[in-house]
Amino acid sequence: ARPLLPDGLWAEIAPLLPPERAKPKGGRPRTSDRAALTGILFVLRSGAPWELLPREMGCGSGMTCWRRLRDWQKAGVWDRLQHALLDRLGRQNGIDFSRASLDSASIAAKGGPGDGPEPADRGKPGTKRHILTDAKGIPLALKLTGANVHDSRMLEAVV
Repeated sequence: ARPLLPDGLWAEIAPLLPPERAKPKGGRPRTSDRAALTGILFVLRSGAPWELLPREMGCGSGMTCWRRLRDWQKAGVWDRLQHALLDRLGRQNGIDFSRASLDSASIAAKGGPGDGPEPADRGKPGTKRHILTDAKGIPLALKLTGANVHDSRMLEAVV
């Protein structure tokens, strides 16, 4: 099978990840960042639950991968990664600016910051994703708002 994380892509991603925190008291060896990212990619692409991440992949447990995903989100890794990969595509003329699409989708939320009442679902809390893609469907920008924010109000902010 084709690897989920080829060497060339890993070479671009590795410098964007935060260094491992020192463990003065020792402890178990940490799952490598590459293995954890492979597990994260597998779960996100397959839709499998974290707890069903196959051990045979050598990615550690699903909980380990989930924690790394959470920690990297807090550290801003995903934003840096998106910019680096878009820069890479831009250098290769891989982004098709001949046409773009801006769309949104509402998703249920549990009342976190930025959520708003979902107009179509009896006012339950919800979040809306506003996504801009190029002609090939490559995501270029993303903004999250409350579900009650009209799409037209986000046009300028996303573009």
